[in-house]
Amino acid sequence: MRLGGQVHGKWTTPDEWVALVRGLGYGAAYCPVGSLPDSAAIRAYEQAARQADLVIAEVGAWSNPLSPDAATAQEALTLCQTRLALADEIGARCCVNISGSRGAKWDGPHPLNFTEETFDRIVEVTRSIIDAVRPTRTYFTLETMPWMYPDSPDSYLRLLKAIDRERFAVHFDPVNLVCSPQRYFATGALIREFVDKLGPWIKSCHAKDILLSEKLTTHLDEVRPGLGGLDYAVYLRELNRLEPTTPLMIEHLKTAEEFAEAAAHIRAVAAAEGITIG
Repeated sequence: MRLGGQVHGKWTTPDEWVALVRGLGYGAAYCPVGSLPDSAAIRAYEQAARQADLVIAEVGAWSNPLSPDAATAQEALTLCQTRLALADEIGARCCVNISGSRGAKWDGPHPLNFTEETFDRIVEVTRSIIDAVRPTRTYFTLETMPWMYPDSPDSYLRLLKAIDRERFAVHFDPVNLVCSPQRYFATGALIREFVDKLGPWIKSCHAKDILLSEKLTTHLDEVRPGLGGLDYAVYLRELNRLEPTTPLMIEHLKTAEEFAEAAAHIRAVAAAEGITIG
């Protein structure tokens, strides 16, 4: 697998970007361009990544195509199509978004999120994104979430079959599946089940951690890898079964020091398991 994370620093050329990524010891990176520049610039970054043996893991399309506001939903749909086109042109492994929420908060809970109507809308919207772009090198994926589909290995498998598009694949974030004490104390089993059922379709993964507090009722907080209860030994063993360039991307930390600490923890667990991380 390839470890990656956010790059702290400025660059103006592909070579400067590669130097920053490699300086952190990463073998994978987030997309280095935030919008669709001219094709020559995209090709330059793609070539620089290839020459440096760097995997461009994912292009984010963070938005809410299920928004109850029609204009917001349409804007999100257009953004997803644009970002998927960028992912395909730059050779990223995937474009990723969440499925969306039926409420005002784009990534928040809502009582309609788990209805059959919403499931059908996710299928329709995802098909429309892929069919409009028709990617040939990348995939559109949905990040797992605790309060919207896909929220489990089975719901992701169901979506995969219902969407029925060759260029729809899987994004794996096990922390986002941990939504109860029962799952918190069985993250190893949850990870194994996910990879058993969806491994061939996994294109990119996120690295973070989760901590259950003793305050009633249930409080689960995202924390830096190594500070929570996620079974990283199982996580890395299972990812090691996948295609060798599968990215594991550290996210949601604020400082370069935090990213370095997270990377050090992941590499230490990998070393203890006899796993090589690029």
